[in-house]
Amino acid sequence: MTAKKTTPEKTAKKTTPEKTAKKTTPEKTAKKATPEKPSTALVRRARRINRELADVYPYAHPELDFENPFELLVATVLSAQTTDLRVNQTTPRLFAKYPTPEDLAAAVPEEVEELIRPTGFFRAKTKSIMGLAKALRDDFGGEVPGRVEDLVKLPGVGRKTAFVVLGNAFGVPGITVDTHFGRLVRRWKWTEETDPEKVEAAVAALFPKSEWTMLSHRVIFHGRRICHSRKPACGACPIAPLCPSYGEGETDPEKAKKLLKYEMGGFPGQRLKPPPDYPGKPAPPLAAG
Repeated sequence: MTAKKTTPEKTAKKTTPEKTAKKTTPEKTAKKATPEKPSTALVRRARRINRELADVYPYAHPELDFENPFELLVATVLSAQTTDLRVNQTTPRLFAKYPTPEDLAAAVPEEVEELIRPTGFFRAKTKSIMGLAKALRDDFGGEVPGRVEDLVKLPGVGRKTAFVVLGNAFGVPGITVDTHFGRLVRRWKWTEETDPEKVEAAVAALFPKSEWTMLSHRVIFHGRRICHSRKPACGACPIAPLCPSYGEGETDPEKAKKLLKYEMGGFPGQRLKPPPDYPGKPAPPLAAG
């Protein structure tokens, strides 16, 4: 009877390595880890660049022509893998024929495809914009929702598109991470991330929420006009003294000036109907382009 009470098997059950391991699993430890806060020096440098960009581009704005949230939503979806200029030259005919979600939802797909053909990938884009129009009609009473959680459920709408619409049609702050934005914040060493959502989170930690929308416009403006992908115009860049990547592009001032685009280079902008304070020339319509 005594032997049964002190068997090695029962003793082993009380001290099994498996139970001990469960208390210290790496998974549980990882959940407690929190992202590191950006350094004070990085925050100060990033905010100084933003202030300088605000002086250079006081007129920064969304470069898609739109009259209401629905038009902005559709135009933003169409802007994938093409220029805002090409979208602006294409949407007047589209919106003239289909001014509401109900109109677009009931359209003949082949007719929509023909109208948006200049934007490229017109079959996939037709499916997206007609799909989102049907969702707006059926699920949101024909109105564009003002929450990111609802917008990203629409066909063809990701976080980037959602924040463009929220920031510019509803006044809800958001960071728009497009190719220009991602390229510049990495050049400025604000982050090394390449995933858009991680870039968004890293940059959001550097600025107050009230700055997010205008910051996005300024950075994208700068990327389109001066800090280009292949040949940055470093010698004509007004924030060159603050840039840790100065010298990646043309540093000769005269040669750099020739690389400037849109109003910075004396050329038309991307909007056919730019805001009143825009200092450049309006873009030409499609027939004249």
